[in-house]
This record gives sequence, C-alpha cells and structure tokens, in this order.
Amino acid sequence: MFVEVAVNLPHVHGTFDYHVPEELQSRITIGQLITVPFGSRQAQAIIVAQRAHSEIRDTRPVEDLLDPTPVINTAQLALAEWIASTYHASLIDCLTLMLPPGLSQKTDAIYHLSDAESTGDSAIQDRILNLLKRRGNLRGRQLNRALPHRNWRPAMDSLVRRGIIERKSILDAPRIQPKFVRTARLALAPQTALERVAKIGRLGSLAHQRRVCMIEILIAEGEPLEAQWLYAECGGSLSDLRVLEEHDLIALSAAEVWRDPLEELEFVPTEAPALTPDQDHVWDQIRAEIQSDPKTRKPFLLHGVTGAGKTEIYLRSVEQTLEQGLSAVVLVPEIALTPQTVRRFLARFPGRVGLNHSQLSDGERFDTWRRCRSGDINLMIGPRSALFMPLHHLGLIVVDESHDESYKEQARSPRYQTRDVAIRYSHMTNAVCILGSATPDITSSYAADQKHLQRLALPKRIMGHRRRISAQAQRLGLDIRYQEQQGDSLSIELPPVRIIDMRQELQAGNRSIFSRALTRALAETLDAGQQAILFLNRRGSSTYIFCRDCGWVARCRRCDSSLTHHENDDRWHCHHCGAVSDSLEVCPDCSSPRVRRFGIGTQKVQSEVEQLFPGARTLRWDRDSTRAKGAHEIILAHFAAHRADVLIGTQMLAKGLDLPLVTLVGVISADVGLNLPDYRAPERTFQVLTQVAGRAGRGLLGGSVVLQSFQPDHYAIQSAAQHNYHGFYQRELKLRQQLGYPPYARLVRMVYRHPTNHRAKAETERMATLLGEVTKDLDHKVEMIGPAPCFFERVRGLYRWHIILRGSNPSEILPADIPEGWGVDIDPVSLL
Repeated sequence: MFVEVAVNLPHVHGTFDYHVPEELQSRITIGQLITVPFGSRQAQAIIVAQRAHSEIRDTRPVEDLLDPTPVINTAQLALAEWIASTYHASLIDCLTLMLPPGLSQKTDAIYHLSDAESTGDSAIQDRILNLLKRRGNLRGRQLNRALPHRNWRPAMDSLVRRGIIERKSILDAPRIQPKFVRTARLALAPQTALERVAKIGRLGSLAHQRRVCMIEILIAEGEPLEAQWLYAECGGSLSDLRVLEEHDLIALSAAEVWRDPLEELEFVPTEAPALTPDQDHVWDQIRAEIQSDPKTRKPFLLHGVTGAGKTEIYLRSVEQTLEQGLSAVVLVPEIALTPQTVRRFLARFPGRVGLNHSQLSDGERFDTWRRCRSGDINLMIGPRSALFMPLHHLGLIVVDESHDESYKEQARSPRYQTRDVAIRYSHMTNAVCILGSATPDITSSYAADQKHLQRLALPKRIMGHRRRISAQAQRLGLDIRYQEQQGDSLSIELPPVRIIDMRQELQAGNRSIFSRALTRALAETLDAGQQAILFLNRRGSSTYIFCRDCGWVARCRRCDSSLTHHENDDRWHCHHCGAVSDSLEVCPDCSSPRVRRFGIGTQKVQSEVEQLFPGARTLRWDRDSTRAKGAHEIILAHFAAHRADVLIGTQMLAKGLDLPLVTLVGVISADVGLNLPDYRAPERTFQVLTQVAGRAGRGLLGGSVVLQSFQPDHYAIQSAAQHNYHGFYQRELKLRQQLGYPPYARLVRMVYRHPTNHRAKAETERMATLLGEVTKDLDHKVEMIGPAPCFFERVRGLYRWHIILRGSNPSEILPADIPEGWGVDIDPVSLL
C-alpha cells in the first residue's frame, strides 16, 4: 500500500509518495495526520490519496499515525485542491486552513555533545560547545534564544560533520491538547461515608469541617464534581481530597471538558416573527431551492437595504436546513459582528451553535473543531475561517455582508476570495449558498445580471409590527414617516442624508473638524438624550507628523510609511508593521522645534467631542481599542445599554450593527480614499458610506446622517447620500467597461519583496520579461501593467514592486513554480 501526502514544512510544495508498513495498513485512510521522514528531518503530513502502486522506485515508510480519525474530510480535500489550483498556492497551505491552530507540529532538532574534550574552530563554535557542556542537550529553538541575532547553524553543521555533536530530528508536541479537569465522586454509600469522615482528623478543626463539607456536597449532588468546584464551596485544596481518597471515601479521576466560547453567553429564546410580503416572496424562493434537487441549485444574491430583514431570512434558511439533518455555516466579515449574530442564532437554535474566530483561545478553537468533526455541532458562525470547519453533510452557506473586503485573504498564501470559495464549496457539497448585502460588489451584481446568481431583493426597511409600533409612537408623541404597510409590519424610510461641503466651511472661517451643521445636530441629539455615531473613514489616510519649517515627515525605518501619534502615548507608531519609536521634539533635518501633527484620528475626534460637549459620554471603537479578547462585545454592550452617548470609530462601525437608539450618524471625512490609485476606490467609498448611513434611524426615534466632504459632487458620494445603489452600479459598470477592469476582465497581481530596492526592481523587471515572452504565443490578449513600485512601496523593511496582469484568464501565463520572494494574488481587491 502506498499513500500520497502533503508535507507540513515551510517552502515544501507538491506531494510525495510513501509506502505503508504492514502493521499500519489496516488503520490508514485518506485525510489522516501522520509523521514521515523527509530528508534528514521528521515531518507531519496529511494523506491526500491512497493507491496500490507508486511510480516512485524507492519510497520511504510512513512512521506513525498521529490520529485515527481523519483531520480532513473528503469534501474539504476536494475544496483544498480547488483552492490550490485556482489561487496558485501549495496544497499543504490550503489544507492547513482547515486545521485548528496549535495542532500542527513543527520540526526541530535536538543536539547532543558526544565529545566533551573537543574545541571549536571559531568563537561561535566555542559558544555552542560551552552551552551544551553547561546546559546539556538543547533543541534548535533553545539555541535560537541563547544565541539571538547569530547565524549559528553553519558552525553547528561543521561540528556535526566532525562528529563532535550529534543531531537528531524531532517533532515538537502539538501546542494544544484536550483539556482535562480533576473530578471527585463518592466511593461509599452516603451514610457510611458520613460516618467515616466524622472520624478523620480532629473534631471541629477547619480541616475536619472542609472534608465533611466535601462529602456532604458530593452526597447532595449525587454525581462526580470538579475539584475546583469543591474548593470554591468548601475551601481546602487537593491535599484534602487526597486524605479522603486514602480513606477510600472518594475516587479521584480526570474528565475531559470542552472549552466552549459560548458557554457563558447570555441570550433570550425567541420565536420567528411574521414575514413581510417582500420577505415572504424571498423566502418562498429560497425554501423551494432548499427542498429542490441539489444538482440543479444556483447561488442566491440577496440584495436588501440595511434593516430590511435579511437576518430573518438566514434564520429560516438555517432552520429548514437543520430540519433536513444537514449542517449550516453563517459567515460574517468581522469579529465585531459576531456577538450580535451569535445571540440571534443562539436564541433560535440553543445548544446547536459553534463559534470560530481569531480572538478565541487556541484551546477554544481546537475544541470547537473537534466538536464539529464528531458531529456535535451543526451550525457554525464566524468570519471566513468558519467556512473551513469540518461540518458533516453541509447543506447551507450564508455569506453576510458579502461585499466586504475582509472576505479576501490578502496577507498570505492562499490569497483566496471567501465569496468565490463559498460558491464553489456549495457546488461540491450540493449546498444552498446565499450571498447577502445592502451594497453588493460590482462583480457579484454583474454575475446576477448574467444569470450566474439568482438575484433576490428586499428594498424596504422594516420598522416592526404595525400595531405595536403605532402604539409606541403614539405613547412617545412621535410622528414617524412610513413608506407603506407591509402586511402586519410597517416599512420606514431610509434616513435622510445631508452633504456638507467642507470647502465652504473653510471659506466661512470654520477650522473645526466638525461642520456647523454636524455640531448643531450633535447638540440636538445629546439634548434629547439620544445617541450618535461619528464615523472616520480612514482608508488610505492616517495622521502624520511633519516639520512646519522644512517639510520633513516622520517615517518608519522599516516601512517608509508615515508614523502616527496617539493621544495617550508620547511615542510614535507605525500602523503597517507595528513598530514604535520615541517622539522627537526637534526636526532631525533642520533642528526646528516646529514638529507638529497633521490629520484626524479617532482619539482626536473623541477629544474634540469632549471639549465641545463636556457632559457627553464617549466611546472609541477602532483597532487600538479592540486588541484585547472580548473588547468588541464589551464596547458594543456598553453603547447598546446607553452607557455612552457618542460612539467614535472606523470601518467596524459600518458593518451590520443594529443600534435602535442611534438617531444621528456623522461622517467626518467621506471622501478619504476616493483618489487612491485603485480602480475600486469609488466602489469602496460608496459601500462604506451607504453602510454607515444605515446605522441611523433603525428605531422608533428615526434618524439622520450628516456627511462631510471636500468632493461633494463625486458620483460615489452623491449616490450614497441618495441610497441609490442602482444608479451607482450602472455608472461604475460603464466606467469599468471603458477601462477594461472587472467584471469585464480578470486581474492577477504579482508582488515581489526584498530588503533592497535595486534587487526588488531588477527581479520584477526580469519576471516581466519572462511573462512578456509567454504572452506572445497566446491566441488572446493578456495585458501587462508595470513593473512599478507599489503605492505602499516599503512595508516591514521590504521594498515592494508589482506587476498587474489583465485579461480573460491572466493566471494561465504564470510560471508553474513561482520563485521565492513573490506573492501572487488572483482577483485582487486592492492594487495598493
């Protein structure tokens, strides 16, 4: 028997054949995690195929089976193979998307000093020998820590060749393991246990009281209890339990427990509300698809304005899917949206929901993955990683806010688009796929026009049940502007948007970051005891520090990106690579003391609000304020409970939040990012402005939006202010066709990174020459743009040059083996 495996080692691509020893043959199957020899190392690998013969003459044996249960199921393997071929990635990189963090084992070596009398030929060899003499056997990672910033490996190789040191390849243990807790159970009849415990120790002593308490609680509960629970109830420690065990009163053991991130999440069970006619029409089509022949299914594009009731459609789709014995996954673009979404689904499907995202601990993610694999969870919620959980019999994939850029992996290989992967996975598993958005991306809308997706519409915002809403409005003395009655519900108009020309504000002498209109609106909102959101569109812009005399700009030494200043920290920060440097009082170029900050950040907005309105309670919601685990949920919970009056934040505020007390949304800088050298800049601006405007007026009190701009006549800003998706889509589509951009062509972006600019430029020019030769032999046109430096030319100490390929299928001219240093992005969402 032979197996084909993907080896989990850095920079090792492709698959390899191994033969299976006879003692393992009855236990081996596809998708299992095994260990194999690879070169001089031991490595972890995943079985991707099994066969009776191999074309390789001298195969090496599989060493061990790490887990009898496959870590990858057949559907996941097929999906990983598709991702690898589509996005030009290695198969192992695609397979590890589907494994929990901490499960992978890294290869290391252990070094043993075999000749303690020998000396080295260099200072570094002497240091290595002295370390081994003093500390004994050491692993490679221990030597890395003991010899920081030193390339000790060539010296070590020489010592190994001379026989002075022995080296053995080993696999580190997995970083994460199942969690076990100590439990105690009664070992005797209750009355006998009480009689015996009374005779242990000095009567009336604290130790005696603790042990009697423990026995009484075990009798009362009638089942094994965690030791920590007994300690909390009775005091004491393990020594008390050991005494009781020695007298045969109790039995101690270990029990596995699940680390469940939803264990303490509070929710109130709810029933499904009545649907509006629009929802009813949409639901009829989705329900028919769920009940139809799986082989004829086509994905849906659900285009619903903010507050139109898309989530209720998702809930009913999940319910119908679970009733058929199938599982479902619901994707959200941001961790920030997860608590609200999870609560709604937990309320409808208690005990059946799993959660997966990067802010959970490795243990929580590992246990959630194992529960999915065993079939204990059949509904998974989370950002894009939730799609790769090992759900059984997948029947539904929902991609909420499907337009969002965070669904595209941009940082590392494979650089996949979750939206496209979800559609492909639904075809593979015969699942129903729903892409939902208030502002669908241009490519998805065009696909619906071409009938590749089924378009569904929810054009009206739902206020609630007619009788209940009318009664509440009358009680509050409110005159609410309704669009029309939707069955038993009322639909309400989207909030009015007022565009403020900031050029006129400057001409009128207003130098504040707030226009006069926004200041008045904030005052009225706060006086009425209502809430406001202030949104800062920071895409492509940041505060920066410069010298007013010579123009010097403070830049990161590793990135060349401008540094920013935080109000509560005297140091300067790089938001590209995270580097921090001490602030300067004088300019390093001209020695001027006039070093100043320019631009607007969330902290600046917060301090301005607090100066204008001293009694206002403010909260910030941005990357800096949400680094800690659970920070998103805490901030949202405080604001939803009206413990703050003004919420100030960036892109996170624009995504799917339902906050009925918010009556005002102020957009500080609507046009930031409009003029970036990226064909998607207008689409990105329209989407974020439309989405953030939708946060206002979702409750009985109504709402309004004030949108500040230096380019008030731009079609993206005008369309967003009018809630006019169709108008924006048609204009943008026409421009894309004229320029030859998606959806009328596909793009591939190749980025080369190197510590020196000269080398980065030379390698990019060499690749451009190679690609140019390939395009000559094609029957159809593939256009090459570049080579050129990237907009962010230097990031994390590396210079970046790129090449853009444009055509009907530009990836076909890519080399089969991409050289080191290159990153390939198929269908990029950003060209910066």
